[in-house]
Amino acid sequence: MRLEGSHAVVTGGGTGIGAAIAAALEAEGAVVSRVGRRPEKLGANGFAADVTDRPQVEAAFAAARAAHGPISILVNNAGEAGGIAFARLSAEKWRHQLAVNLDGIFHCCQAALADLRAAEAGRIVTIASTAGLRGYAYTAAYVAAKHGAVGLMRALAAEFAGTGLTANAICPGFTDTDLVAGAIANIQAKTGRSEAEAKAELARLNPSGRLIAPQEVAAVTLDLILSERSGEAVEIS
Repeated sequence: MRLEGSHAVVTGGGTGIGAAIAAALEAEGAVVSRVGRRPEKLGANGFAADVTDRPQVEAAFAAARAAHGPISILVNNAGEAGGIAFARLSAEKWRHQLAVNLDGIFHCCQAALADLRAAEAGRIVTIASTAGLRGYAYTAAYVAAKHGAVGLMRALAAEFAGTGLTANAICPGFTDTDLVAGAIANIQAKTGRSEAEAKAELARLNPSGRLIAPQEVAAVTLDLILSERSGEAVEIS
């Protein structure tokens, strides 16, 4: 039980990668507060909030702190994908992608920062994407936001170097989650391909030739939390 006595907040913690991370941290003894938009998915230790809404984030983190004590681990997992040709990308859709995938991380980091700095070994892990390391067609806003998420972790790692607080990003490729299931459905709708064909098309974009399992991302998250590494962007693909 290597995380006994720790209080972790996991955003987007009700499903997919977030749920896998929450389970992995709980298995090591951490108390995990799950933050997300859908209370019915979060369970007993759930705190409802839209990460794009600063007051909601602050209220959820305050409630989690009141219930379980100071926050020593923050996992920024909440996110949303979307694909559209750049010529048709509206300013509204651009702002929405940045609000969910970058502003939300900013809000959560600031809401937890005082606790994380006071902790003996505060940890921030942000689930970014391989889109935070390179470009993909038809996802300009998402790619820009994920690059920003990786850059934010590197900046925080530099700013808090030597203090005990670490910040890292994890960059999974296409992962077997509801988000990717939505991408598969979009491919089917636009191309007429079968679900298996659409899934195989996305899997081929990962060097491993398969979709990543959420538990693989959870394992790397746990490894970063237990280590003193900082400023890294760990690719899983």
